[in-house]
Amino acid sequence: MKRTLLIVGCGDIALRAVSLLRSHYRIFGLYRNPDNFNQARSHGIIPIHGDLDDRSTLGRLAGIAQFVLHLAPPPSYGSHDTRTAHLLSALTAQTKLQHRILPQRLIYISTTGVYGNCDGALIDETHPVNPGNDRALRRVDAEKQIRRWGIRNQRSVSILRVPGIYAASRLPLARLRAGHPTLLEEEDSFTSHIHADDLARIIYAALYYAKPGRVYHATDDSQLKMGDFFDFVADQFDLPRPARITREAAKVRISPGMLSFMNDSKRLNNKRIKKELCVKLRYLTVFEGIKTDYPSM
Repeated sequence: MKRTLLIVGCGDIALRAVSLLRSHYRIFGLYRNPDNFNQARSHGIIPIHGDLDDRSTLGRLAGIAQFVLHLAPPPSYGSHDTRTAHLLSALTAQTKLQHRILPQRLIYISTTGVYGNCDGALIDETHPVNPGNDRALRRVDAEKQIRRWGIRNQRSVSILRVPGIYAASRLPLARLRAGHPTLLEEEDSFTSHIHADDLARIIYAALYYAKPGRVYHATDDSQLKMGDFFDFVADQFDLPRPARITREAAKVRISPGMLSFMNDSKRLNNKRIKKELCVKLRYLTVFEGIKTDYPSM
C-alpha cells in the first residue's frame, strides 16, 4: 500500500516534484480554489479544499497523511507566519481523540533570505539567521514554529533553504526587455540559484534522507554576482545587457522589492545536500541550466 503525502502549496515546484513522487505516494494537495481541482487530478493529486488564511477550513487535514511537504509562502504582511500556524494546528487537531496519526515527517521549503546580507561570505547551514526585512522575518518565524512543532510532537521536521529559482519560464526576460538597470560590478552582490527541476529532485531526496531538525541549502554550485547573471541571460537571448549603476542611484531607479534582493550578498555551501541527501545536480550552474533549456540560443 502506498504511503500518503500531503502537499501544501501546489504551485510549479510542487507539480515538478509530483512527477517524481506519484509512483511512490498517494498524494493529497491543499487547494484554496476549487477551480483548480481538475488540474490537480490531471497530475495524480487528490485535491482537498482549504484556505491557510481561514483555519476553520482545514479540518480535513488531521491524520490525512504520513508525510507533509509545506511549500506555501507566508502572508504578505506582518512578522508572523499565520498560515504555518494554522497548518500545524490543523495537522495536530484531535489526533489523539480520534486515534489519528500525526505526520511522520514534515519538509518545509524556506528561503536563503533568512540570512540577510552576509557581505559575500561563503556560509553553510550553521550560519546564524539575520533577516533584513519583514519577508525574511516571516520565514524565520515559520522555521521556528516548525522546529517547535517537531520537538513537541516528536516528529521529524527538516528545512530546505532555497535561493533564486530559475527555469525556462522563470527568467528575468521582461526585466531585461524593459531596460531595468543593475549594480556596478564593484558594488554588486553575490547571488545563488537552483534550477526548478533540480529543486524538485532535492525535495524528493529530502523525503527519504533528510535528518530530523536539519537545514539544507537547496542550491547549485554557482557563485556569481547578480549583474553577471543578468548579463548572461541577456547574451543568451540577444538582448541588451542592463546598464550598471551605483547603489545610491539604485535607491531611485530600482524598486524597493528588487533592491532588497540586491542588498543580500552571500555565497552558499551546498555540500550537505550532496553528502546527506545523495543529490546529484543535473545542472551544476545556471550557465548549464539555461543553455540546456534553450539549446539553440
